[in-house]
Amino acid sequence: MTKPKSKRSRFGRILLVLFFLSLPSGMFAFYWLVTLPDVAVLAKTNPYSTALIRSRVAEASRQGKAVRPRQRWVPLSHISPFLRRAVIVGEDASFYSHEGFDWDGIKNAAISNIRSGKLRRGGSTITQQLAKNLYLSSNKTLARKMHEAMIARTIEHRLTKKRILEIYLNIVEWGHHVYGAEAAALHHFGKSAFELTREEAALLAAMLPSPREYDPLHINENLRKRQLHILEYMK
Repeated sequence: MTKPKSKRSRFGRILLVLFFLSLPSGMFAFYWLVTLPDVAVLAKTNPYSTALIRSRVAEASRQGKAVRPRQRWVPLSHISPFLRRAVIVGEDASFYSHEGFDWDGIKNAAISNIRSGKLRRGGSTITQQLAKNLYLSSNKTLARKMHEAMIARTIEHRLTKKRILEIYLNIVEWGHHVYGAEAAALHHFGKSAFELTREEAALLAAMLPSPREYDPLHINENLRKRQLHILEYMK
C-alpha cells in the first residue's frame, strides 16, 4: 500500500513547476539588464545616428536605393516653443508629470487594441518613443515593448525632462529620411525650427504618428483634423 504524498511534497513540486515556468522570462530579464544601453552618456553626447535611422537606410539599400538621412542637430533653445508645446500636446500630454509611462494612455491603448483585434496603439510616451527610436526595432511585439519599458525607465532616471525632449526633437522621424525638428522645418517649410509658427508646429506634430504617410504641403482630412485638435489643446 503506497503512502499518500505529503502536502510538503506537493508544495515542493508546485514550486519546482513555477520555477521552470518563470525561467524563460527571468532569463530574458537578466539578458536585458546586462545589455541595457549606457543612456548616461546621452546627458552630454548627442546621438547623431539611431536604430531607426540605420533601419531605414538598410531598408532603402535592400530596395537598391542609396539614401542620405537629413538631420541637423540644434539645441532645444533653437526650436520654436510652439513646436515643443505641440509635440507634447500631440504625443504625450503628461510628459512632465510621469516617470516614463502614461498608465492611462496604456490602458486606453489596450482597450482600443482589444476592440480592434489588432496591436495598433501602444500608448507610448515621448520617453518610450525615444528608447525605441534610439535602440530598438519597430516590431510591435510584447518582448520589444518590455525592453522598451526598461530602457525608458533608465532614461527617466538618468536624464532631465529638458534633455529627453531635446534629444527626441532632434532624432524623431518627420518624413522620408528626414529626422529632427531643424531638418523637418527646412525640408517642409524652408525655414529654421525656431521660426516655425503655431500652425506649422501643430502640423508637424500632427505628422508624428505616421511621419512617412503625411505631407504638410498636401494636407489631407485626417492630418487637418489632427492639426486642429492640437491647436485647440495648445491654447
